[in-house]
Amino acid sequence: MWAGSKSATPDTGYHGQMPTHPLEYLQVDTGPEPRTAILWLHGLGADGHDFEPLVPMLRIPKAHPVRFVFPHAPVRPVTLNGGMAMRAWYDLLSLAPRVEESGADLRDSVAAIVALAEGLRETSPRLILGGFSQGGAVALATLLSTELKPAGVFALSTYLPDLEAAGLTRRPGPHPTPVFQAHGLSDPIIPVAAARKATHALQSLGIDVQSHEYPMAHQVCEEEIGDFTNWLHARLSE
Repeated sequence: MWAGSKSATPDTGYHGQMPTHPLEYLQVDTGPEPRTAILWLHGLGADGHDFEPLVPMLRIPKAHPVRFVFPHAPVRPVTLNGGMAMRAWYDLLSLAPRVEESGADLRDSVAAIVALAEGLRETSPRLILGGFSQGGAVALATLLSTELKPAGVFALSTYLPDLEAAGLTRRPGPHPTPVFQAHGLSDPIIPVAAARKATHALQSLGIDVQSHEYPMAHQVCEEEIGDFTNWLHARLSE
């Protein structure tokens, strides 16, 4: 199994910054002039480098080059971790008995991702959005509360935030964007019940959800990478 890093790593790759937005990011192109951008959001305490090693494992077809964009979340104090400052898409207030996040931070992150995505569309007009843990929660919130309308969304080891509590307005349907969802059966951070609740909520909105569960904790496993690769290749060929 391949688990996501819990600590930030030095910035050594190419980094860009959209002229109208402060989010920095790592960019990896799999071929020339990619028409599809995959915006991949990391989890709490990691950074944009966290999922960069997966790029070659996804076997992106030469006929469909992709621009992978891995943004770095801002550094902020996280209440659940004793106020320690780390990269986080929002302040996490509690995990039990339910996940509770800072609504203001979540709104800011959604707005930041929309701004970054719109900038990317100048050169890569097709967008796929997703992330792991906190990053996946932001991706789902962005899908349901904005007009971004990506070609696909992936939500790895995550949950669906309470949009109303965060002050986000749910966009009325239809919601044609397909969603890939994956979760560990023994996840000690975000229980699998939270993922199942998210699946039900998304399906109730008419969203095509491909949901997977694996015998793993709060991480990514080889079988999941294979299933995600198949889903992603189907999106690229559409």
